[in-house]
Amino acid sequence: MANRYTIAFVPLDERPCNYEFPPLLAKGTEFEVLRPPVQLMGLKKRPGDTDGLWSWFEEACSRADGAVVALDTLLYGGIIPSRLHSLKLEELAARLEKLRELKARQPELVIYAFQLIMRCPQYSISDEEPDYYADWGREIFRKGFIGHRRELGNAAAEELQELEDIDTRLPQDILEDYLSRRSINIEANKLVLELVKDGIIEFMIFPQDDSAPFGHTAKDQQKVRARITELDLELKVYMYPGADEVGCTLLARMINKTKGTVPLIYPRLSSVQGAFVTPLYEDRFFYETLKYQILAAGGLIASSAREADLVLLLNTPGETMAEAVSQQHAFYSYDVYRNLMELVEYGNYMIRQQGMPVAVADVGYANGGDQKLVKLLREKGLLFDLAGYAGWNTSSNTLGTVIAQALIYLHYGRTQEHLDFLALRYAEDVCYCSVVRGELSEGPVQEMGFGKYLLDGQRGSVSRLVEQRLRQELAARIDGTGGRVEITDCYMPWNRMFEVGLSVRFEPAGEYSEH
Repeated sequence: MANRYTIAFVPLDERPCNYEFPPLLAKGTEFEVLRPPVQLMGLKKRPGDTDGLWSWFEEACSRADGAVVALDTLLYGGIIPSRLHSLKLEELAARLEKLRELKARQPELVIYAFQLIMRCPQYSISDEEPDYYADWGREIFRKGFIGHRRELGNAAAEELQELEDIDTRLPQDILEDYLSRRSINIEANKLVLELVKDGIIEFMIFPQDDSAPFGHTAKDQQKVRARITELDLELKVYMYPGADEVGCTLLARMINKTKGTVPLIYPRLSSVQGAFVTPLYEDRFFYETLKYQILAAGGLIASSAREADLVLLLNTPGETMAEAVSQQHAFYSYDVYRNLMELVEYGNYMIRQQGMPVAVADVGYANGGDQKLVKLLREKGLLFDLAGYAGWNTSSNTLGTVIAQALIYLHYGRTQEHLDFLALRYAEDVCYCSVVRGELSEGPVQEMGFGKYLLDGQRGSVSRLVEQRLRQELAARIDGTGGRVEITDCYMPWNRMFEVGLSVRFEPAGEYSEH
């Protein structure tokens, strides 16, 4: 193997998508990903040990060539704690200053970083927000949304009436707590830009999870964007929808940079209107985000398949995006305004006739894979011949994950590690997110006496039921003549139904007997 290249990696939090995916993608390559012991990371609302994390990071960097850093973890102890903390700006500035000291000691260290702009969900649920969000979340969002539209002069009369009503009901102390934390976080965002300007951080992403075109988050984006422009940092700092996939994106960027490659990706969409769909939880046309995701990972869009290194099949909605759990109900636009058959036949032709690497970004639905698409890929025997597949959470979560996997595939090919990661995506994105999660949340979990936000522990009876159902779905939807997926571990990381923690192994056909 070529010379080892070591990357010190600070994940956004301890969930598998953040903590496990980048090391899994680097496994079997000459890129070694060091990450903090999970004991230093937080647990959902409990922040990580920031002092311990800094000590670990500084020590890891002394052995590393590059670093991929979620600054929210080093500043606040994780993504959720960044929405709950009571830190002062001076404390955050002092923590950021440590990066400057680190770079002074190790000028050769290449640092890629990312930091979120605090989200503002549209619903009243406190699962990932301050406790008062359970009662006032919708009002906080609407106040920001309508207030922003009023500033722009395009708020409707009924919206202004709604704003007046919110102002009479929303407790002032709650609003002040929320807005003061936002203002501190946005100042921390601006401080990071100084580190980019001074060359401490070589490349930076401000990913935006759960964004909307108006409101608190959109206004904060404008403030950061204005500062990026003032400092002439447009080519070094990107801002686009996403969050939990950015560790993978920056890993792929570092691999491409180290190897001196700029892969060309040819995107092929299932729908002529797909480029102009604004995905759920995002704030712009799909195609604009696609450009960012490819660029951020170190690639460029190719104008034809002939000049490309990789074809990316994009299963987009034809009109508007629905949630994956709703796909058993027929939606006219999904059947009429897009063409899955052509997408799959084209992918099959490019792999079989042209020998071209082909990956699939399954963004037809939010929060899970498209069962019909996966059925067609399986019928063609393509599931384990792909350069990448993803179909989880938001459109951007999917894009960043599959683009990173496919760009790494271009360097290393169809390794066991690659096949295992594909197997993980089918188990999690297709079988769990779009089938098992909804089915169990709505009935069995409640019958067992639990709720989808509170289960019986990471490895309780719910996790065993999930594993049992996943085995059945994998057998029905994924396993076939190409091979099968074996689950080796299953747990519920945040003691809720939204995400599952899985370890899986791909076993080629012939290594198992049909049951």
